[in-house]
Amino acid sequence: MSAHHGNTPAGWTGAVLATLGFLVGGIGLMLTPVSMVLFWVGAALAVAALPVAAIMAKMGLNS
Repeated sequence: MSAHHGNTPAGWTGAVLATLGFLVGGIGLMLTPVSMVLFWVGAALAVAALPVAAIMAKMGLNS
């Protein structure tokens, strides 16, 4: 087990992208039906957070 507890560039990037995705998606849901596109952009950001963080971790940005 590592001692950094997620305080890495990969961890922070994943968390920020997921939070931003949920924020954008939530705003899109409140503006329905005007902006379902905004909801789907937020959903895509939230889903993209995991592979982006995993790729960054494989690049060595997790230590």
